Amino acid sequence: MKQHFNVAGMGCANCVAKVKNTLEGLAGVASAEVDLDAATATVEYDTQLVNSAQLCSAVEQAGYPMEPIEG
Repeated sequence: MKQHFNVAGMGCANCVAKVKNTLEGLAGVASAEVDLDAATATVEYDTQLVNSAQLCSAVEQAGYPMEPIEG
C-alpha cells in the first residue's frame, strides 16, 4: 500500500533523514519519501506487517507529529 502523510516539525535535511530512516527501519516498509517543503511523507508498506497508526507512532516518538492525509 502507498499512503501519504503530513509531517510537522521538520526544519532541515537532518529532520528529513531522521523521519525517512525511522520509517524505513520499520518491518514491512518498502520505501519512504519525505518532502521538507511540503511537510509530507509518502510511504509504501505491507499492511500485513505494519499499519498507518504504527507508522505515525514511530515518527511521533522520533519527535515529529505525523498523520495520514485523507482522500
